[in-house]
Amino acid sequence: MTIEHLSSNKSFGGWHKRYSHPSEVLNCNMQFAIYLPPQASEGQAVPVVYWLSGLTCTDENFMQKAGAHRIAAELGIAIVAPDTSPRGDQVANDDGYDLGQGAGFYVNATEAPWNRHYRMYDYVLTELPALIENLFPVSNKRSLAGHSMGGHGALVLALRNPDRYQSVSAFSPISRPTDCPWGEKAFSAYLGDDRSHWEAYDASLLMSGATAFVPALVDQGSADDFLAEQLKPEALVSAAKESGYPLHLNMRDGYDHSYYFIASFIEDHLRFHAAHLV
Repeated sequence: MTIEHLSSNKSFGGWHKRYSHPSEVLNCNMQFAIYLPPQASEGQAVPVVYWLSGLTCTDENFMQKAGAHRIAAELGIAIVAPDTSPRGDQVANDDGYDLGQGAGFYVNATEAPWNRHYRMYDYVLTELPALIENLFPVSNKRSLAGHSMGGHGALVLALRNPDRYQSVSAFSPISRPTDCPWGEKAFSAYLGDDRSHWEAYDASLLMSGATAFVPALVDQGSADDFLAEQLKPEALVSAAKESGYPLHLNMRDGYDHSYYFIASFIEDHLRFHAAHLV
């Protein structure tokens, strides 16, 4: 596979690197960032946390704002941050920030024109890890984390593929996308009007019926402007009780939806993953 190196920055003894590559799954060029801790330069095959970002973000937001490199270097964990959607002049788009480019929602679109490119579920599940594990000094031990739309994506991928991931965590996830404005808009466009097709991408519905478990950590800020209308963490709590799912959800008093919130608790999340990536 052709892969183009875009930039490198040394950070806490490791390297933050950005790359571009042609994606067969998404039918366009994609960019991703990877943080390789110092241990990766010492002959170790390090485990990977895949970080899925939220609406309007790219691969750059988390790497620049979350302050994750220091603790990842200490723990010997690589972090991979893909873009949030396919990109390019030929890729379908929408004038709204919550549909189209920058808003892939980590689903496999079935409806035209979106189905030509918008298959972020398969990209994160199979194509990107295959590339990472082939080209970089990493192991096949994987965990998922994400924020908002990306928190939704991380939970869904882990819930549907418990054999592929050691753990999953999320900040402010869209917990019930089949019953909130963001999810209803995106799912109706990408998946069509038949709501039964949406259920495969709803973390709360998946968790309520789960029989195979991946340890899950969720942090939610009490001052999040999107809490009641869009995020609905109570649906996750109810689902976990129903199935006995190993979910630990923290309500963080006074925190909002921003990267200040993520930076405040990213160390907790990486240590959580490290405990399961051994």
